[in-house]
Amino acid sequence: MSDRFPLVPRYRLDDEQTWLVGIDPLRRYWLLVNGDEAKPIILPGLSINDFDQFRQAILAFRGLAAGDTLELPTATGDVLTIRCASKNCFAIDFDVDGYLATHLFDQESLESLLMTAHPDWRCAPHHRDLGREMLSLSWHQPAAEKTAA
Repeated sequence: MSDRFPLVPRYRLDDEQTWLVGIDPLRRYWLLVNGDEAKPIILPGLSINDFDQFRQAILAFRGLAAGDTLELPTATGDVLTIRCASKNCFAIDFDVDGYLATHLFDQESLESLLMTAHPDWRCAPHHRDLGREMLSLSWHQPAAEKTAA
């Protein structure tokens, strides 16, 4: 049993505490969990190149009812799974420091993130650096793990 129990806030656009670092060119959402600026998490975001698919994804999200799940494609090949917990409360399960945590969003904040999948959307110039930061972080990880002989 672990002594660590990650708690994650419900993200809202009108939060006093900043939680969104940015959205990189691959539409990954860089979030601060509990305001921890030292280690942001990077959620794979919805990525669609066709406007009709974008429209269908947004309408599917808006049509979610409590208990429904929606799986959406991402640029990294992962699947973004959104679960409707209740009216105006959506959950995305994602790892925080090796522990699965449920990140809660209100509809307005999650829909704002999903809107960045619009084919005409471009990230802010200073958010391009987030993608470069992701690459530099991968340089610090081993390419392969050692196995015991």
